[in-house]
Amino acid sequence: MVAVARLAEDIWREHFTPIIGADQVAYMLDKFQSAQAISSQLDAGTEYYLASVDGSLVGYTALVPDEPSSRLMISKLYVTKDQRGGGVGSGLLRFTESEGQTRHLTTLWLTVNRFNDGPIQWYLRKGFNKVDEVKKDIGGGFYMDDFIMEKYLK
Repeated sequence: MVAVARLAEDIWREHFTPIIGADQVAYMLDKFQSAQAISSQLDAGTEYYLASVDGSLVGYTALVPDEPSSRLMISKLYVTKDQRGGGVGSGLLRFTESEGQTRHLTTLWLTVNRFNDGPIQWYLRKGFNKVDEVKKDIGGGFYMDDFIMEKYLK
């Protein structure tokens, strides 16, 4: 958990600070990406999967299965800057799709910050569609202003 929290901190500070600002990044790291938050998520049924290259942790995904609705939420999918474009994210997504199919789920879904253009375009290329928008108060005077995206599994 500590290693994932450190990785999240590196990725979030680099990638999200220009999008949502340093204060919101710090708040969200503490609330959603700290070792304590990850531990609580695991206890609640979130599943974490790690990606490594040459023995170094370079990315991770967190999945929240919802069998009754036949959906699998991609809660997190993050890759270090130096590994983006190298297939790590695609590998994590293929793994996620396989997990959904193995569990006989029909839909992958996620939320993505509406100003996070690169990942939005990546998800669109991977077969996801924008299906809705949500603006959620996460406390501390901060909001998540996201698109909801879905992909149907075959």
